Amino acid sequence: MDDVVIEGPCPQAVPIVPIPEDAELGDSGIEDARALRWLEAAGFQARRGHLCPVPDEDGGLACVVTATSPAPGPFAIAHLPARLPAGTYRLHAPWTSEQAESAALGFALATYRFDRYKQRESRRIRLAVDAPCRVERIRNFASSIHLVRDLINTPAQDMMPADLSAAVRELAEETGGQFAEIVGDDLLGEGYPAVHAVGRASAHAPRFVELLWGDPAHPELVLVGKGVCFDSGGLDLKSAQNMRLMKKDMGGAAHAIGLARLIMRERLPVRLRLMIAAVENAVSANAYRPGDIIRARNGAAIEIDNTDAEGRVILSDVLCAASAGRPELIVDFATLTGAARVALGPDVPAMFSNDDHVAERLARASRDTGDPLWRLPLHPGYEEFIDTPVADVVNSPTTGLGGAITAALFLQRFVGDGIPWVHFDLMAWNTRTRPGRPEGGEAMGLRAVYRYLEERWPPPA
Repeated sequence: MDDVVIEGPCPQAVPIVPIPEDAELGDSGIEDARALRWLEAAGFQARRGHLCPVPDEDGGLACVVTATSPAPGPFAIAHLPARLPAGTYRLHAPWTSEQAESAALGFALATYRFDRYKQRESRRIRLAVDAPCRVERIRNFASSIHLVRDLINTPAQDMMPADLSAAVRELAEETGGQFAEIVGDDLLGEGYPAVHAVGRASAHAPRFVELLWGDPAHPELVLVGKGVCFDSGGLDLKSAQNMRLMKKDMGGAAHAIGLARLIMRERLPVRLRLMIAAVENAVSANAYRPGDIIRARNGAAIEIDNTDAEGRVILSDVLCAASAGRPELIVDFATLTGAARVALGPDVPAMFSNDDHVAERLARASRDTGDPLWRLPLHPGYEEFIDTPVADVVNSPTTGLGGAITAALFLQRFVGDGIPWVHFDLMAWNTRTRPGRPEGGEAMGLRAVYRYLEERWPPPA
Protein backbone atom coordinates (compact mmCIF):
# COMPACT_ATOMS: atom_id res chain seq x y z
CA MET A 1 0.00 0.00 0.00
CA ASP A 2 2.89 2.33 0.75
CA ASP A 3 3.79 2.55 -2.93
CA VAL A 4 0.33 3.65 -4.16
CA VAL A 5 1.38 7.31 -3.93
CA ILE A 6 4.89 8.10 -5.17
CA GLU A 7 6.81 11.31 -5.54
CA GLY A 8 7.14 12.78 -9.05
CA PRO A 9 8.38 13.60 -11.54
CA CYS A 10 7.49 10.35 -13.30
CA PRO A 11 7.78 10.77 -17.09
CA GLN A 12 5.99 7.52 -17.92
CA ALA A 13 2.95 8.42 -15.81
CA VAL A 14 -0.35 9.04 -17.57
CA PRO A 15 -1.82 12.46 -16.71
CA ILE A 16 -5.14 12.60 -14.87
CA VAL A 17 -6.82 15.82 -16.00
CA PRO A 18 -9.72 16.85 -13.74
CA ILE A 19 -12.14 19.47 -15.06
CA PRO A 20 -14.99 21.16 -13.19
CA GLU A 21 -18.32 19.42 -13.49
CA ASP A 22 -20.73 21.00 -15.97
CA ALA A 23 -17.87 22.84 -17.68
CA GLU A 24 -18.01 23.21 -21.45
CA LEU A 25 -15.07 21.49 -23.10
CA GLY A 26 -13.95 24.79 -24.60
CA ASP A 27 -13.73 26.24 -21.09
CA SER A 28 -12.21 23.18 -19.46
CA GLY A 29 -8.58 24.37 -19.63
CA ILE A 30 -7.58 21.50 -21.91
CA GLU A 31 -5.30 22.98 -24.56
CA ASP A 32 -4.52 19.84 -26.55
CA ALA A 33 -6.67 20.12 -29.68
CA ARG A 34 -6.42 16.41 -30.37
CA ALA A 35 -7.66 15.53 -26.90
CA LEU A 36 -10.57 17.97 -27.28
CA ARG A 37 -11.58 16.39 -30.58
CA TRP A 38 -11.50 12.94 -29.01
CA LEU A 39 -13.64 14.04 -26.05
CA GLU A 40 -16.18 15.60 -28.39
CA ALA A 41 -16.27 12.49 -30.58
CA ALA A 42 -16.71 10.28 -27.53
CA GLY A 43 -19.62 12.41 -26.33
CA PHE A 44 -17.91 13.14 -23.00
CA GLN A 45 -19.92 15.34 -20.66
CA ALA A 46 -18.45 16.88 -17.52
CA ARG A 47 -20.58 15.14 -14.94
CA ARG A 48 -19.05 14.37 -11.59
CA GLY A 49 -17.44 10.96 -11.58
CA HIS A 50 -17.45 10.57 -15.36
CA LEU A 51 -14.14 9.84 -17.04
CA CYS A 52 -12.82 9.47 -20.55
CA PRO A 53 -9.49 7.84 -21.48
CA VAL A 54 -7.82 9.68 -24.35
CA PRO A 55 -5.55 7.50 -26.54
CA ASP A 56 -2.21 8.57 -27.90
CA GLU A 57 -1.09 8.02 -31.48
CA ASP A 58 0.33 4.57 -30.64
CA GLY A 59 -2.86 3.28 -29.06
CA GLY A 60 -1.69 3.83 -25.50
CA LEU A 61 -3.11 6.27 -22.99
CA ALA A 62 -2.34 9.93 -23.55
CA CYS A 63 -4.36 11.12 -20.54
CA VAL A 64 -7.50 10.48 -18.55
CA VAL A 65 -10.04 13.30 -18.31
CA THR A 66 -12.51 13.26 -15.46
CA ALA A 67 -15.05 15.66 -13.97
CA THR A 68 -14.86 16.74 -10.33
CA SER A 69 -16.56 19.30 -8.13
CA PRO A 70 -15.38 22.90 -8.66
CA ALA A 71 -13.89 22.90 -5.14
CA PRO A 72 -12.05 19.56 -5.08
CA GLY A 73 -12.53 17.58 -1.88
CA PRO A 74 -10.71 14.60 -0.41
CA PHE A 75 -12.46 12.12 -2.69
CA ALA A 76 -12.29 14.15 -5.90
CA ILE A 77 -10.51 11.41 -7.86
CA ALA A 78 -11.32 8.45 -5.62
CA HIS A 79 -13.59 6.98 -8.29
CA LEU A 80 -10.61 6.34 -10.58
CA PRO A 81 -8.62 3.42 -9.08
CA ALA A 82 -11.48 0.96 -9.58
CA ARG A 83 -11.92 1.99 -13.22
CA LEU A 84 -8.42 2.57 -14.55
CA PRO A 85 -6.15 -0.05 -16.09
CA ALA A 86 -3.01 -0.98 -14.18
CA GLY A 87 -0.31 1.62 -14.46
CA THR A 88 1.17 4.79 -13.02
CA TYR A 89 -0.72 8.07 -13.24
CA ARG A 90 0.02 11.64 -12.26
CA LEU A 91 -2.28 14.43 -11.20
CA HIS A 92 -2.30 17.27 -13.72
CA ALA A 93 -4.46 19.97 -12.15
CA PRO A 94 -4.20 23.65 -11.15
CA TRP A 95 -4.78 22.77 -7.51
CA THR A 96 -2.98 23.92 -4.39
CA SER A 97 -0.58 21.46 -2.79
CA GLU A 98 -3.10 20.92 0.03
CA GLN A 99 -5.86 20.10 -2.45
CA ALA A 100 -3.54 17.76 -4.34
CA GLU A 101 -2.50 16.04 -1.09
CA SER A 102 -6.14 15.58 -0.13
CA ALA A 103 -7.02 14.14 -3.54
CA ALA A 104 -4.01 11.82 -3.46
CA LEU A 105 -5.10 10.52 -0.05
CA GLY A 106 -8.58 9.82 -1.41
CA PHE A 107 -6.99 7.99 -4.33
CA ALA A 108 -4.93 5.85 -1.93
CA LEU A 109 -7.97 5.12 0.25
CA ALA A 110 -9.82 3.94 -2.86
CA THR A 111 -7.24 1.19 -3.36
CA TYR A 112 -8.16 -0.42 -0.01
CA ARG A 113 -9.19 -4.07 -0.09
CA PHE A 114 -9.99 -6.31 2.87
CA ASP A 115 -8.66 -9.58 1.50
CA ARG A 116 -7.62 -11.50 4.60
CA TYR A 117 -10.15 -14.24 3.87
CA LYS A 118 -10.87 -13.86 0.16
CA GLN A 119 -8.18 -13.37 -2.43
CA ARG A 120 -9.00 -10.96 -5.22
CA GLU A 121 -7.36 -10.11 -8.48
CA SER A 122 -5.21 -7.05 -7.88
CA ARG A 123 -4.09 -4.37 -10.31
CA ARG A 124 -1.03 -2.28 -9.61
CA ILE A 125 -2.29 1.31 -9.61
CA ARG A 126 0.03 4.15 -8.57
CA LEU A 127 -0.30 7.93 -8.43
CA ALA A 128 2.68 10.25 -8.82
CA VAL A 129 2.41 13.67 -7.19
CA ASP A 130 4.65 16.71 -7.47
CA ALA A 131 7.33 17.45 -4.89
CA PRO A 132 5.39 20.16 -2.94
CA CYS A 133 3.03 17.39 -1.82
CA ARG A 134 4.18 15.58 1.31
CA VAL A 135 4.23 12.00 0.08
CA GLU A 136 5.23 10.43 3.40
CA ARG A 137 2.39 12.26 5.10
CA ILE A 138 -0.11 10.94 2.55
CA ARG A 139 1.20 7.43 3.15
CA ASN A 140 0.96 7.82 6.93
CA PHE A 141 -2.65 8.94 6.70
CA ALA A 142 -3.61 6.20 4.25
CA SER A 143 -1.91 3.38 6.15
CA SER A 144 -3.38 4.54 9.47
CA ILE A 145 -6.90 4.67 8.03
CA HIS A 146 -6.37 1.29 6.37
CA LEU A 147 -5.36 -0.06 9.79
CA VAL A 148 -8.60 1.23 11.33
CA ARG A 149 -10.58 -0.43 8.54
CA ASP A 150 -8.70 -3.73 8.87
CA LEU A 151 -9.23 -3.92 12.63
CA ILE A 152 -12.97 -3.27 12.33
CA ASN A 153 -13.50 -5.57 9.36
CA THR A 154 -11.79 -8.53 11.03
CA PRO A 155 -14.45 -10.91 12.40
CA ALA A 156 -14.62 -11.45 16.14
CA GLN A 157 -13.14 -14.96 15.89
CA ASP A 158 -9.84 -13.26 15.05
CA MET A 159 -10.34 -9.95 16.90
CA MET A 160 -10.93 -10.78 20.52
CA PRO A 161 -9.34 -8.84 23.43
CA ALA A 162 -6.00 -10.63 23.06
CA ASP A 163 -5.92 -9.81 19.34
CA LEU A 164 -6.75 -6.16 19.95
CA SER A 165 -4.02 -6.06 22.57
CA ALA A 166 -1.60 -7.63 20.08
CA ALA A 167 -2.35 -4.83 17.60
CA VAL A 168 -1.39 -2.25 20.24
CA ARG A 169 1.74 -4.21 21.15
CA GLU A 170 2.74 -4.32 17.47
CA LEU A 171 2.19 -0.57 17.20
CA ALA A 172 4.38 0.01 20.26
CA GLU A 173 7.15 -2.06 18.69
CA GLU A 174 6.81 -0.15 15.41
CA THR A 175 6.99 3.29 17.02
CA GLY A 176 9.17 2.79 20.08
CA GLY A 177 6.29 3.17 22.52
CA GLN A 178 5.94 1.46 25.90
CA PHE A 179 3.29 -1.27 26.05
CA ALA A 180 1.46 -2.58 29.10
CA GLU A 181 -1.67 -4.63 29.75
CA ILE A 182 -3.71 -5.93 32.67
CA VAL A 183 -5.58 -9.18 32.05
CA GLY A 184 -8.49 -11.07 33.63
CA ASP A 185 -8.85 -11.10 37.39
CA ASP A 186 -5.79 -8.85 37.76
CA LEU A 187 -8.13 -6.03 36.67
CA LEU A 188 -9.78 -6.18 40.10
CA GLY A 189 -6.55 -5.64 41.99
CA GLU A 190 -5.41 -2.89 39.62
CA GLY A 191 -8.56 -0.78 39.84
CA TYR A 192 -10.55 -1.72 36.73
CA PRO A 193 -13.60 -3.44 38.28
CA ALA A 194 -16.10 -2.20 35.70
CA VAL A 195 -14.01 -3.54 32.80
CA HIS A 196 -13.80 -6.87 34.62
CA ALA A 197 -17.54 -7.02 35.35
CA VAL A 198 -18.53 -6.55 31.72
CA GLY A 199 -15.91 -8.90 30.31
CA ARG A 200 -15.81 -11.71 32.87
CA ALA A 201 -18.49 -13.85 31.18
CA SER A 202 -16.40 -14.40 28.07
CA ALA A 203 -13.94 -17.23 27.50
CA HIS A 204 -11.67 -14.42 26.23
CA ALA A 205 -10.31 -12.60 29.26
CA PRO A 206 -11.00 -8.85 29.47
CA ARG A 207 -8.02 -6.51 29.29
CA PHE A 208 -6.90 -2.97 29.91
CA VAL A 209 -4.30 -2.07 27.28
CA GLU A 210 -1.99 0.94 27.32
CA LEU A 211 0.67 2.46 25.08
CA LEU A 212 2.86 5.34 26.22
CA TRP A 213 4.97 7.39 23.80
CA GLY A 214 6.77 10.72 23.60
CA ASP A 215 8.76 13.12 25.72
CA PRO A 216 7.45 13.39 29.31
CA ALA A 217 8.13 17.13 29.11
CA HIS A 218 5.56 17.54 26.33
CA PRO A 219 1.82 18.14 26.92
CA GLU A 220 -0.02 14.95 27.78
CA LEU A 221 -2.71 13.79 25.33
CA VAL A 222 -4.83 10.75 26.19
CA LEU A 223 -6.71 8.74 23.56
CA VAL A 224 -9.34 6.37 24.94
CA GLY A 225 -11.06 3.65 22.92
CA LYS A 226 -14.04 1.40 23.54
CA GLY A 227 -12.90 -2.10 22.59
CA VAL A 228 -15.98 -4.32 22.81
CA CYS A 229 -14.73 -7.00 20.43
CA PHE A 230 -18.16 -8.55 20.15
CA ASP A 231 -21.39 -7.38 21.74
CA SER A 232 -24.10 -9.98 22.19
CA GLY A 233 -25.94 -7.56 24.45
CA GLY A 234 -25.18 -9.75 27.44
CA LEU A 235 -28.21 -11.05 29.35
CA ASP A 236 -30.24 -8.29 27.66
CA LEU A 237 -29.57 -10.20 24.46
CA LYS A 238 -29.65 -8.38 21.14
CA SER A 239 -31.80 -9.60 18.28
CA ALA A 240 -30.10 -11.47 15.45
CA GLN A 241 -30.41 -8.42 13.20
CA ASN A 242 -28.88 -6.07 15.76
CA MET A 243 -26.11 -8.52 16.63
CA ARG A 244 -24.99 -9.10 13.03
CA LEU A 245 -22.50 -6.20 12.83
CA MET A 246 -21.31 -6.30 16.41
CA LYS A 247 -17.79 -7.27 15.40
CA LYS A 248 -17.50 -3.51 14.79
CA ASP A 249 -18.22 -2.62 18.44
CA MET A 250 -14.47 -2.26 18.96
CA GLY A 251 -14.51 0.52 16.34
CA GLY A 252 -13.76 3.17 18.94
CA ALA A 253 -10.59 1.34 19.95
CA ALA A 254 -9.65 1.00 16.27
CA HIS A 255 -9.99 4.77 15.86
CA ALA A 256 -7.85 5.46 18.91
CA ILE A 257 -5.18 3.04 17.63
CA GLY A 258 -5.21 4.53 14.12
CA LEU A 259 -5.02 8.10 15.41
CA ALA A 260 -2.22 7.18 17.83
CA ARG A 261 -0.26 5.65 14.96
CA LEU A 262 -0.68 8.78 12.87
CA ILE A 263 0.40 11.04 15.74
CA MET A 264 3.51 8.99 16.32
CA ARG A 265 4.41 8.64 12.64
CA GLU A 266 4.02 12.41 12.18
CA ARG A 267 5.99 13.06 15.40
CA LEU A 268 3.60 15.47 17.11
CA PRO A 269 5.27 16.94 20.21
CA VAL A 270 2.97 15.34 22.77
CA ARG A 271 3.23 12.83 25.57
CA LEU A 272 0.77 10.33 24.13
CA ARG A 273 -1.14 7.84 26.24
CA LEU A 274 -3.36 5.34 24.40
CA MET A 275 -5.78 3.53 26.72
CA ILE A 276 -8.19 0.79 25.64
CA ALA A 277 -10.68 -1.40 27.48
CA ALA A 278 -10.95 -4.67 25.53
CA VAL A 279 -13.79 -7.07 26.36
CA GLU A 280 -16.37 -9.38 24.87
CA ASN A 281 -19.89 -8.79 26.18
CA ALA A 282 -20.95 -12.41 26.38
CA VAL A 283 -23.52 -14.60 28.13
CA SER A 284 -22.62 -17.21 30.74
CA ALA A 285 -23.42 -18.17 34.33
CA ASN A 286 -21.24 -15.36 35.70
CA ALA A 287 -22.44 -12.61 33.35
CA TYR A 288 -23.29 -9.30 34.95
CA ARG A 289 -27.02 -8.81 35.36
CA PRO A 290 -29.70 -6.12 35.12
CA GLY A 291 -30.06 -4.70 38.62
CA ASP A 292 -26.45 -5.34 39.61
CA ILE A 293 -24.54 -2.44 41.14
CA ILE A 294 -20.90 -2.20 40.07
CA ARG A 295 -18.17 -0.06 41.58
CA ALA A 296 -16.08 1.92 39.11
CA ARG A 297 -12.42 2.79 39.56
CA ASN A 298 -13.25 6.00 41.44
CA GLY A 299 -15.62 4.19 43.80
CA ALA A 300 -18.83 5.41 42.14
CA ALA A 301 -21.67 2.90 42.24
CA ILE A 302 -23.18 2.15 38.82
CA GLU A 303 -26.61 0.52 38.68
CA ILE A 304 -27.02 -1.71 35.64
CA ASP A 305 -30.38 -1.14 34.00
CA ASN A 306 -29.40 -2.78 30.70
CA THR A 307 -26.41 -5.05 30.09
CA ASP A 308 -26.42 -3.92 26.45
CA ALA A 309 -25.26 -0.45 27.56
CA GLU A 310 -21.87 -1.92 28.39
CA GLY A 311 -19.58 0.47 26.51
CA ARG A 312 -20.08 3.37 28.90
CA VAL A 313 -19.53 1.02 31.85
CA ILE A 314 -16.06 -0.08 30.72
CA LEU A 315 -15.14 3.47 29.73
CA SER A 316 -15.92 4.69 33.25
CA ASP A 317 -12.81 2.96 34.59
CA VAL A 318 -10.61 4.12 31.73
CA LEU A 319 -11.71 7.76 31.89
CA CYS A 320 -10.94 7.76 35.62
CA ALA A 321 -7.47 6.40 34.90
CA ALA A 322 -6.98 8.86 32.05
CA SER A 323 -7.79 11.77 34.36
CA ALA A 324 -5.27 10.80 37.00
CA GLY A 325 -2.33 12.55 35.35
CA ARG A 326 -4.28 15.77 34.69
CA PRO A 327 -3.65 15.63 30.91
CA GLU A 328 -4.03 18.62 28.58
CA LEU A 329 -6.77 16.78 26.67
CA ILE A 330 -8.70 13.50 26.74
CA VAL A 331 -10.31 12.26 23.51
CA ASP A 332 -12.46 9.14 23.56
CA PHE A 333 -13.93 7.22 20.64
CA ALA A 334 -16.83 4.79 21.00
CA THR A 335 -19.50 3.07 18.97
CA LEU A 336 -21.77 3.94 21.85
CA THR A 337 -25.42 4.56 20.97
CA GLY A 338 -27.99 3.90 18.30
CA ALA A 339 -29.50 7.23 19.32
CA ALA A 340 -26.57 9.10 17.75
CA ARG A 341 -27.19 7.26 14.48
CA VAL A 342 -30.89 8.12 14.59
CA ALA A 343 -30.00 11.77 15.12
CA LEU A 344 -27.14 12.11 12.60
CA GLY A 345 -27.25 9.03 10.38
CA PRO A 346 -24.37 6.61 9.80
CA ASP A 347 -21.81 9.03 8.32
CA VAL A 348 -21.63 11.83 10.89
CA PRO A 349 -20.07 11.17 14.32
CA ALA A 350 -21.68 12.93 17.26
CA MET A 351 -19.20 15.09 19.16
CA PHE A 352 -19.58 16.10 22.80
CA SER A 353 -17.17 18.29 24.73
CA ASN A 354 -16.91 20.06 28.06
CA ASP A 355 -14.73 22.75 26.43
CA ASP A 356 -16.31 25.16 23.94
CA HIS A 357 -12.97 26.35 22.55
CA VAL A 358 -11.83 22.81 21.76
CA ALA A 359 -15.21 21.95 20.22
CA GLU A 360 -15.21 25.06 18.02
CA ARG A 361 -11.73 24.34 16.71
CA LEU A 362 -12.67 20.73 16.01
CA ALA A 363 -15.73 21.91 14.10
CA ARG A 364 -13.51 24.18 12.01
CA ALA A 365 -11.09 21.32 11.36
CA SER A 366 -14.02 19.20 10.24
CA ARG A 367 -15.03 21.82 7.68
CA ASP A 368 -11.47 22.33 6.48
CA THR A 369 -10.84 18.63 5.93
CA GLY A 370 -14.26 17.63 4.62
CA ASP A 371 -14.43 15.07 7.45
CA PRO A 372 -17.87 15.47 9.04
CA LEU A 373 -18.48 15.90 12.78
CA TRP A 374 -21.44 17.47 14.55
CA ARG A 375 -21.57 18.71 18.12
CA LEU A 376 -24.44 17.66 20.36
CA PRO A 377 -25.00 19.25 23.78
CA LEU A 378 -24.06 17.95 27.20
CA HIS A 379 -27.45 19.22 28.31
CA PRO A 380 -27.41 19.44 32.13
CA GLY A 381 -31.19 19.22 32.26
CA TYR A 382 -30.92 15.54 31.36
CA GLU A 383 -28.66 14.69 34.31
CA GLU A 384 -31.76 13.62 36.25
CA PHE A 385 -32.32 10.85 33.66
CA ILE A 386 -29.20 9.02 34.85
CA ASP A 387 -29.90 9.46 38.56
CA THR A 388 -31.10 6.45 40.55
CA PRO A 389 -32.20 6.09 44.18
CA VAL A 390 -29.99 3.05 44.82
CA ALA A 391 -26.62 4.08 43.31
CA ASP A 392 -24.64 7.08 42.11
CA VAL A 393 -25.62 6.67 38.46
CA VAL A 394 -27.57 4.30 36.20
CA ASN A 395 -26.07 3.06 32.97
CA SER A 396 -29.24 3.22 30.87
CA PRO A 397 -32.14 5.57 31.59
CA THR A 398 -35.62 4.17 31.20
CA THR A 399 -36.84 7.32 29.41
CA GLY A 400 -35.50 6.17 26.05
CA LEU A 401 -35.09 9.81 24.97
CA GLY A 402 -31.86 11.71 24.26
CA GLY A 403 -29.86 8.50 24.44
CA ALA A 404 -26.65 9.86 22.95
CA ILE A 405 -26.72 12.81 25.35
CA THR A 406 -27.43 10.75 28.46
CA ALA A 407 -24.62 8.36 27.52
CA ALA A 408 -22.23 11.29 27.16
CA LEU A 409 -23.41 12.75 30.48
CA PHE A 410 -22.70 9.37 32.09
CA LEU A 411 -19.13 9.43 30.73
CA GLN A 412 -18.61 13.03 31.83
CA ARG A 413 -19.09 11.98 35.45
CA PHE A 414 -15.84 10.00 35.23
CA VAL A 415 -13.71 12.76 33.71
CA GLY A 416 -11.67 14.76 36.20
CA ASP A 417 -12.84 18.29 36.96
CA GLY A 418 -11.28 20.95 34.77
CA ILE A 419 -9.79 18.50 32.23
CA PRO A 420 -10.75 19.29 28.60
CA TRP A 421 -12.50 16.24 27.16
CA VAL A 422 -14.05 15.30 23.83
CA HIS A 423 -16.24 12.26 23.24
CA PHE A 424 -17.07 10.88 19.78
CA ASP A 425 -20.06 8.58 19.36
CA LEU A 426 -19.60 7.07 15.91
CA MET A 427 -20.80 4.34 13.56
CA ALA A 428 -17.32 3.21 12.39
CA TRP A 429 -18.98 1.53 9.41
CA ASN A 430 -19.89 2.52 5.87
CA THR A 431 -23.36 1.20 5.16
CA ARG A 432 -22.84 1.52 1.39
CA THR A 433 -19.94 1.82 -1.03
CA ARG A 434 -18.85 5.22 -2.34
CA PRO A 435 -15.62 6.28 -4.05
CA GLY A 436 -12.78 5.82 -1.56
CA ARG A 437 -15.17 4.56 1.11
CA PRO A 438 -16.09 0.89 0.59
CA GLU A 439 -18.85 -0.73 2.57
CA GLY A 440 -17.42 -1.94 5.87
CA GLY A 441 -15.22 -0.59 8.63
CA GLU A 442 -14.36 3.09 8.37
CA ALA A 443 -12.33 5.76 10.12
CA MET A 444 -14.74 8.61 10.83
CA GLY A 445 -13.61 12.02 12.07
CA LEU A 446 -9.98 10.88 12.30
CA ARG A 447 -8.69 13.37 9.73
CA ALA A 448 -10.53 16.23 11.42
CA VAL A 449 -9.28 15.34 14.89
CA TYR A 450 -5.72 15.04 13.63
CA ARG A 451 -5.98 18.46 11.93
CA TYR A 452 -6.99 20.02 15.24
CA LEU A 453 -4.20 18.26 17.14
CA GLU A 454 -1.63 19.27 14.52
CA GLU A 455 -2.71 22.89 14.70
CA ARG A 456 -2.53 22.84 18.48
CA TRP A 457 0.80 20.99 18.68
CA PRO A 458 2.61 21.48 15.35
CA PRO A 459 5.22 18.84 14.50
CA PRO A 460 8.86 19.86 14.14
CA ALA A 461 9.73 21.25 10.72
